[in-house]
Amino acid sequence: MSDANIPSNLKYTSDHEWALVEGKKAVVGITFHAQQTLGDVVYVELPAVGRKVTKGEAFGTVESVKAVSELFSPLSGTIIRVNEDLTAEPETLNSDPYTDGWIIEIEFSDSKELNELLDAAAYAKLLQNS
Repeated sequence: MSDANIPSNLKYTSDHEWALVEGKKAVVGITFHAQQTLGDVVYVELPAVGRKVTKGEAFGTVESVKAVSELFSPLSGTIIRVNEDLTAEPETLNSDPYTDGWIIEIEFSDSKELNELLDAAAYAKLLQNS
């Protein structure tokens, strides 16, 4: 697997979500590996803005030609923005999972949870061992 598929500026979960952390906010999506494993994405169920989530809680689903998978929040907090473009173009998760394919933005409530996320090297190791 190429390092280009695991950007070094992101944090990761073992559930194959990524988080771009800026201040008290985190933009969240699924990893290149996740979209590749899912296959062609055909539908994304997005949560409501304002919904409170806890770390590890399911907040939506991604449906592909292979399966339906739940999306899990990497952090606790409030969803402050969702990527409505995915409703019309869910395939963006396949073509651009780290930029235009972002899913939600969370204003997180417990910065200690950031320490539980993986850095790029640890996520790469997780993929190698799976």
